Amino acid sequence: MSAAPRAEMHGDAAAMAAEAMALIEDLAAISDEPGRLTRLYLSASHRRAADHVRAQMIEMGLATSIDAAGTVVGRYEGSRPGMPALLLGSHIDTVRDAGRFDGALGVAVALAVVANLARRNRRLPFAIEILAFGDEEGIRFPSTLAGSRAIAGSFDLSTLADRDADGISLADALRAFGSDPAAIAAAARRPQDVLGYIEVHIEQGRVLEHANQAVGLVSGISGATRLGVTVEGVSGHAGTLTMPDRRDALCGAAEMVLAIEDVARGCEQVVATVGRLVAEPGAVNVVPGKVAFTLDLRTFRDAERRRVLGEILERCDAIAGRRGLELHHEVFYDQPTTVCDRALKAGLAATLSRLGLDPIEIQSSAGHDGLALAALFPMAMLFVRCKDGVSHHPDESVSPADIGTAGVVLRHFLEALH
Repeated sequence: MSAAPRAEMHGDAAAMAAEAMALIEDLAAISDEPGRLTRLYLSASHRRAADHVRAQMIEMGLATSIDAAGTVVGRYEGSRPGMPALLLGSHIDTVRDAGRFDGALGVAVALAVVANLARRNRRLPFAIEILAFGDEEGIRFPSTLAGSRAIAGSFDLSTLADRDADGISLADALRAFGSDPAAIAAAARRPQDVLGYIEVHIEQGRVLEHANQAVGLVSGISGATRLGVTVEGVSGHAGTLTMPDRRDALCGAAEMVLAIEDVARGCEQVVATVGRLVAEPGAVNVVPGKVAFTLDLRTFRDAERRRVLGEILERCDAIAGRRGLELHHEVFYDQPTTVCDRALKAGLAATLSRLGLDPIEIQSSAGHDGLALAALFPMAMLFVRCKDGVSHHPDESVSPADIGTAGVVLRHFLEALH
C-alpha cells in the first residue's frame, strides 16, 4: 500500500467509521420489541427508522423522499443537476431478534461516504442516490424485496393482496405506513437514469476472516426457491385414537423435514431450511390433522436447485403416501442465481488493489436487494468482515476499523468512476 492511502486509512477511515457506527447504533435502538432488535417491513419501528435515516439525509443537504414502497431516497447531485445516478444502499428492515449490522451497515457506510464528499465539496460526473430499502428480509409477508422491486419496475401488484400473520394486507400496511400503493409504479427508474447499484454488506461467512482482510468482492448471489408445504391427515383424540389408525400430519411432516435435510446433506453447496412449522389444531390432547411448513432451498447452480427440489418433493410424496396423508406445495419465491456486473466488479477490484488489499471474490449464499435491481441495472457488492461469520443474530459484530476501510474503498471507487 502506498503512503497516501495508508495515511487515509487512519484519517478519513476513522471519521467515516464513527459516522456510520453512530447511525447503526441509532437504528439498533428502534425496534418492534423491547429488549431485542426486530424491525419488520412497514411496522411502526420501520417508519421511525425511515424517518431517522431521512433526517440524516436532510442534515447532509440531500434531496430526500420516501417512495410508495417505503424506500428512503437521498440524492447527492453530480457536477451538474439531473445527471444519471449511481445507486448505493441496503435495507433497514430486520429479521426477528436481529443483529445491528445486516442491512444497516450498507446504508450507514453510503451516508458516511457521501458526507465525506460533501464536506470536501466534491462533485462527481454523476449523481449518487442512497437507498434505504424495506422488505429485503421477507419476514412479514409471503413476497419479498418489495422496495427494490419497485425501484426496478418489477413489483408484482398482485402481492398487494398478500397478508401477514395478523391478516393485514400488504396494501393496508403500506397505507398505514403513509404510502400510496397506487403510486408504486411511479417509483420505477428508467435504465438510462441509473449507472448501477453497489451495496456494502456484512459477509455472513468467514472467508474474509480466514484471509485476515477487512473487505472483499462479491462474485454473485446464489439462487433461491421458497415454498409453502401443507400436510393433511386426520385429527383425533390423543387418548382414544390407536397408533395403527392414526394419520398424524405432524409425524409425517417431521419425517419430511428429516428427508429434506438428508437430501441436502448429500449435495455439494446446497442448503435447505425448514424455518417455520405450524401444527393444527395445536392442542395437547389432539392428534395434529394439518401441518404447514416452509422450505428455503439455495444453491449457486440453478439446474441443481431444480433437480434437488424435485428429489425433495418425491421423497415427501412417498412419505405422505405411506402414511395416508395428502401433500400440497406452492412456490412463492423463485430467484435465479445472479452474477455481479463485470465492469463494476473490475473497478472495485482495481480499487482494492490500489489500496493494498487483495480483491478476494466471495459468492453470496444470502439474498440481497441486488437480486431485484440486477434485472435492470449493473449491480455489484462489497462484503465486510463479520466476526465468526455470525449473521441474523444479536452477536453480529463488525469492527469500526473494518467499517472505515469499507468507506475508504467505496469512496476511492466513486472518485475513480467516470
